[in-house]
Amino acid sequence: MWLQRDITLRPRPRGFHLVTGEVEEGVPELRELRIGLAHVFVRHTSAALTLNENASPDVRRDFATWFDRAVPDGAPYWTHTLEGPDDMPAHVKGALLGFSVSVPVRDGALSLGTWQGIYLCELRDDPHPRKLTVTLNGE
Repeated sequence: MWLQRDITLRPRPRGFHLVTGEVEEGVPELRELRIGLAHVFVRHTSAALTLNENASPDVRRDFATWFDRAVPDGAPYWTHTLEGPDDMPAHVKGALLGFSVSVPVRDGALSLGTWQGIYLCELRDDPHPRKLTVTLNGE
């Protein structure tokens, strides 16, 4: 089976947000797969996706703190500033994190580790709805 679905995530504030459940709900055909692969792609350059710890909110806060210090808003060396002081830093953070994740599918579910989840990394101050494209392949 090959299948592709678009999912629109509700707007969220800047930060790292678990969206594993929304991805699973947005592609109910996932439950039909015995074995396969789910590829999740965010269709924006100022948001990103990553896999990481799904239990402690401290991990998400620490990610946000590190990225905001490593790639600061409003730094004097940014030249792409027409869309605000957080725009170019969001593009750099997105390039560092990546815009897609691939997750194995086993027995009708994403085959994540016990403490793993899919994060939407919202990298702008103003919340925007974010569009994901999920492609499933399997049997």
